[in-house]
Formats: sequence, C-alpha cells, structure tokens
Amino acid sequence: MFTGIIQRLGIIDEITMQGASGRIRLTPNRPFDAPVRLGDSIAVNGACLTVAAVEGESFCFDVLTETFDKTNLGEKGPGSIVNLERALALGDTLGGHIVTGHVDGVGTVRSIEQVDRDWKFTIECAQNMLMLMVYKGSIALDGISLTVAELLDDGFVIHIIPHTIEETDMSEFKPGTRVNLEADILGKHVQRILEFGGGQDYRLSFENGLPENG
Repeated sequence: MFTGIIQRLGIIDEITMQGASGRIRLTPNRPFDAPVRLGDSIAVNGACLTVAAVEGESFCFDVLTETFDKTNLGEKGPGSIVNLERALALGDTLGGHIVTGHVDGVGTVRSIEQVDRDWKFTIECAQNMLMLMVYKGSIALDGISLTVAELLDDGFVIHIIPHTIEETDMSEFKPGTRVNLEADILGKHVQRILEFGGGQDYRLSFENGLPENG
C-alpha cells in the first residue's frame, strides 16, 4: 500500500529481458532514510515491484513482460527517470490518498501549459478510466497522488505546483509521453457493486430484517 507521495527519483541503470521475464536495475537519486532490503515493496512509476537484489546503492526488480506491456516501464531504458515510493508502514503519514500500486491503464500527455507559476497538464485516457474519476477526486499518475481539476470527454486535467515538477518525473513530460494511471480504489469498488445491480440483494436483506449477525 502506498500514498502517492514520491520519496525519491530513480535512474534506470539497466533493463534486461529473458523470455517472458526481465529485470530492472536502478539507483535512487539519494539514499532512502532506511536501508532497502531484499523483499521490500517499492512503487516504481506507480507499479508495485518487489526488490529482488540489492547491489550497493542500486537495487533490482524482477518484472514479467505483462508489466512491461501494461505500464510505461516497457518504454524506459538506461538513463530514464522514474518515481519511487516505499510501501507504507504502520504509523506512517497518509499524505496523499490510498494507492495500491496496481496500474489500471496508460494515458498520454496531450498538452502542457504554464499558468502563472504552476502548470496545467491535459491527459488523454480510455473511457474505462474516466468512468472511475470524479471532479476534485484523486488519481495516481506515475504513482503521484494528484487531484482531477477538470473532466473531459476523452481525458482529464491536472494542475501541478513547481515542487511536484521538481521532485518527480513530470519535469521530463512532453506531449506524447505515456503515463501510468491508477484510479481511486473507492471508485473501483463502487463500479464493481454497480455491475452486480447496485447491491440490491444486500438492500433487500435489510428490508426483510437485519441479518442474524448484524
């Protein structure tokens, strides 16, 4: 579990592929506050990956081709910058929103516009992603917890402050850049309930009296 508050930037050193799997080796731009250990979970551009090896200041992740296919990690190479966030521990501050590290889809940067000291990014995405967004709701973009400022017919708009530009991979964005998207988990649960009739069976059980354990 993550919060969408980026802690470090990672620089990819190497990506190797062998059959249906591969390995990413990267180095953070500065060490984490606590040592990274074998088996730790780290969100890399919003995709939850497990540390498979620690090599000095660098660490490696084993990745299936499906992860490369379903996220923008398959488009990265040596020198690429990615966002890093370690998994939450009990007692940590929930500074953003609840992020699972499971990428739902990939969007594309349509335009970037500076507005005073801030930046306006317009992102194109599929309809199944838009269905899970609400105005002023949360969206994780490359693992960054952001607020939906506008909803469009084929995408959405976010406004970014300079600090976010400086501390994340968004300084590298340009029109055409593909970005990982994870919708708010609450929206996904609501959609699932609606797919099964809006919870009618559960409502009927209450109309006929509370369950014995209720």
